[in-house]
Amino acid sequence: MNILKEVEKEQIAKLTEGKDLPAFKPGDTLRVHTKVKEGDRERIQVYEGVCIARKNDGLNSSFTVRKISFGEGVERVFPLYSPNVAKIEVSRIGRVRRAKLYFLRALRGRSARIADDLRAAQKAKEAASSEEK
Repeated sequence: MNILKEVEKEQIAKLTEGKDLPAFKPGDTLRVHTKVKEGDRERIQVYEGVCIARKNDGLNSSFTVRKISFGEGVERVFPLYSPNVAKIEVSRIGRVRRAKLYFLRALRGRSARIADDLRAAQKAKEAASSEEK
């Protein structure tokens, strides 16, 4: 393997050491817990929205989350392996047929909804219940 890839793999392992990164894809509704530093204090802020894009580029991997805040669309790009991202939760699994959901930017209201992937949600529940046993 290339030396750069080895170093990158070590860095990813070091950054994900204490974290549990769930498997998610575009169309899923995510709750991203980010660390916000205000003066000398630090707190956790939750940003919830639909994942509209995911960029898999090793250490530079990122994902874009879109939400509607006070009637205005807001998008935020999070680096996947950032130490400022405390936790990622998947609240809903969506069923989409695209890798990048940029078309949602032009849609409003009901037309911007994403259908739930009931099969994937059922599999996730079964996997979670089997892990508990």
